[in-house]
Amino acid sequence: MVDNLTQPSDAAGLFDRLKALLPARLRGVPVVPVVRLSGVIGAVTPLRPGLTLAGVAKVLERAFSMRNAKAVALVINSPGGSPVQSRQIYLRIRQLAAEKKLPVLVFVEDVAASGGYMIACAGDEIFCDPSSILGSIGVVGGSFGLQDLIKKIGIERRLYTAGEHKAMLDPFLPENPDDVARLKKIQREIHALFISLVKDSRATRLKGADDVLFTGEYWAGDSAVTLGLADAIGDLRAVLRTRFGDKVATPVVAPASGLLSGLLGRRAAGAGSLAAGSLGWTGLAEELISAVETRAIWARFGF
Repeated sequence: MVDNLTQPSDAAGLFDRLKALLPARLRGVPVVPVVRLSGVIGAVTPLRPGLTLAGVAKVLERAFSMRNAKAVALVINSPGGSPVQSRQIYLRIRQLAAEKKLPVLVFVEDVAASGGYMIACAGDEIFCDPSSILGSIGVVGGSFGLQDLIKKIGIERRLYTAGEHKAMLDPFLPENPDDVARLKKIQREIHALFISLVKDSRATRLKGADDVLFTGEYWAGDSAVTLGLADAIGDLRAVLRTRFGDKVATPVVAPASGLLSGLLGRRAAGAGSLAAGSLGWTGLAEELISAVETRAIWARFGF
């Protein structure tokens, strides 16, 4: 008789133990998928892939489609890069947020600057560390003037074009003021689009004047919060536990990797996907230049 009375309790205990073995999203536990967006945006070479929409689209789709998701968290660490790829990633995040009706919480690590900050604006809220770098709302472009160098070492430049401006800003030709003026016009147009995106995203939360916020300057975390570029100082774990409870699950959604992803053609280009020496001297030189340029982009923000 005693055994019969204890059977329901034993069954409940067994159910609880079995339930504990299930993934959090199947146990009714609040889930906030985490997506990391890190690196220079759009700087893609055979050995140095950067952030592109093609590279992150499937990861974002998986995160926003996760069962029991209460929000999606984006961890951003990027000094910027391609304005086109930055805006496309921003738009895809906002599209998915609207479709799935999920809030987006952005957490800035070392830096969210230029295109990195553009992506951060896809968040309904932006959190950062006091030492994070945010801002750099501007457009930059650069080149080298090598015409004197090739002349000095006895190299003759031979360039054939159809179109008056096809060789605009060629680093082996003397700088042409008209070409510079055309470039600056394009930069002003892109800058205006960037400013409009930030204003639409941050709206009344922006506290600084245009001639402060949109000069290309950047700020540490506390100043960024004061200016309205971020909402608060906070780290991912503390913020999500406060919002969704101590049991909130935060699965990291990452790109597919390993043998299966390679067989399916989804492996990102990298050292493991190319035979040694397959690039040749030209490819290695391009990789060296790419590495230097990438290092220079991070160095602008002290990293």
